[in-house]
Amino acid sequence: MASNILVVDDEQSIADLIEVYLKNENYDVLKFYNGQDALKCVENQNIDLAILDVMLPDIDGFSICQKIREKHKFPIIMLTAKEDEVDKITGLTLGADDYVTKPFRPLELVARVKAQLRRFTKYNSSEPLREEKLIAFGGLVLNKDTHECILNERPLSLTPTEFSILWVLASKRGRVVSSEELFCEVWGEKYFSNSNNTVMVHIRHLREKMHDSAEHPKYIKTVWGVGYTIEK
Repeated sequence: MASNILVVDDEQSIADLIEVYLKNENYDVLKFYNGQDALKCVENQNIDLAILDVMLPDIDGFSICQKIREKHKFPIIMLTAKEDEVDKITGLTLGADDYVTKPFRPLELVARVKAQLRRFTKYNSSEPLREEKLIAFGGLVLNKDTHECILNERPLSLTPTEFSILWVLASKRGRVVSSEELFCEVWGEKYFSNSNNTVMVHIRHLREKMHDSAEHPKYIKTVWGVGYTIEK
């Protein structure tokens, strides 16, 4: 049975775009351009996930989020043009599960929808938790099952080793991964002094394909003498 996704955005073009991408993934979309109609829908329909724009003509998305959380536990993704850290904290404090800033990449939003639905299903079932298979952030989408990598809406052709390196760094985003740890996880072999050269070469090729810079990295940052990191 298809999941019901509530989409609330007063910009019709954006709401329609989200609807198209979600329907392409076989989700049922309940689309509204104002908060009042959306809240009525929540009371009368079975919703599996909500995507809420913060700035609406009648009720702001934060208030809708707060009202939903009074009775419902389904995942909520806030969608806004604001980049203020305070707004992000406000949304998460009120019960939102994720936060996407406009202009956004539709495929990344879809990936986050999938991740939230999967996480919610796991946490609310008796099945044991399984390893995360999808990572999405900053225009980068990684699918571990298919080894697909999408960067800024475009497929990125990676070797299995390059994908594995990027997956390890992305899954440990926010902390430094040493060259030794990276080598052991990706190659599954004992680390020797010359193994660092192997890691460096693959990192360089990966950066070239991602059009990333070692001097001013957007994704993979070198922490000299320690290893590599992708910052949150």
